[in-house]
Amino acid sequence: MKEFQLIEKFFTKQASSRRDVELGIGDDCALVIPAVNKSIAISCDTLVENVHFYPDIPPKALGYKSLAVNLSDLASMGAEPAWMTLALTLPDVDEEWLTSYSEGLFEAAEYYNIALVGGDTTRGPRSITITVNGQVPTGKALTRNGARNGDWIYVTGTLGDSALGLDVIRGSRQVAPEHQDYLVNRHYYPSPRLLAGQALRNLASSAIDLSDGLLSDIQHVLKLSGMSAVIDVDLLPLSDALKSSVNDEEALSYALTGGEDYELLFSVPEAQKGALEIALANTGVSFAQIGQVSTGDKLRLIRNGQPYTPTNIGFEHFS
Repeated sequence: MKEFQLIEKFFTKQASSRRDVELGIGDDCALVIPAVNKSIAISCDTLVENVHFYPDIPPKALGYKSLAVNLSDLASMGAEPAWMTLALTLPDVDEEWLTSYSEGLFEAAEYYNIALVGGDTTRGPRSITITVNGQVPTGKALTRNGARNGDWIYVTGTLGDSALGLDVIRGSRQVAPEHQDYLVNRHYYPSPRLLAGQALRNLASSAIDLSDGLLSDIQHVLKLSGMSAVIDVDLLPLSDALKSSVNDEEALSYALTGGEDYELLFSVPEAQKGALEIALANTGVSFAQIGQVSTGDKLRLIRNGQPYTPTNIGFEHFS
């Protein structure tokens, strides 16, 4: 199968349509119509085989995840998904693999109402690059640089499940049968917190999505905001599956540094705390207060009121 046959069979015919797509796949460029008084939020992520995923990952899960991890970046900015492009590099044309991969990709695209409008296919080691475009009311985007002294720090969902799920997939951890599917699916099928991000537009002073681990990602917020913080690790939200599968110290390590949670970490001024629960009530997303922004130049962790030192700091490429 040649390149353009591949695109037509697996991607063009399945691409969901939006009314704001003037011209989609098939020309040199796509044409889209941005809404009035909206800023365009753009994010790009690459997934590389044997770096971000193993060769034996179910291709449907990979299709879903390759889009979901990008949408998490839009969520952290408070943006609504609109359009995406896909650059797919493959060692060969495996029609069974492509059928399953595209099924997962378009399942996520349909659920989150984002249209595939273009991209590229290339022969080479398997990698996937998706660029997502979203829209956010002008002046309302959430950023990393707005945290201020005294703001309260929150996270959505639970932390550490995806990292433990990856260890289950690797075979380096054994968990009870009743927890295995939940943990594996938390790794394969992350849930970008798009509605939560949109609900936080007028409340949060800063936000970031948790991809490399809480300890690594919060440092980006604190550095750009010129702040420090105190995090009480006893307040980290942990699932029953995580707590029943590992000991307390291991659970904290997964939650602090495991990565690939794709939850939101955000700060909220004292004056907005009361409105937070109302704003997030309709999103169906749980959230937990875990600390407070402070002055200084060093992030501090406490446990049982005493300083706490983690075993590592999270994932970083080239480290």
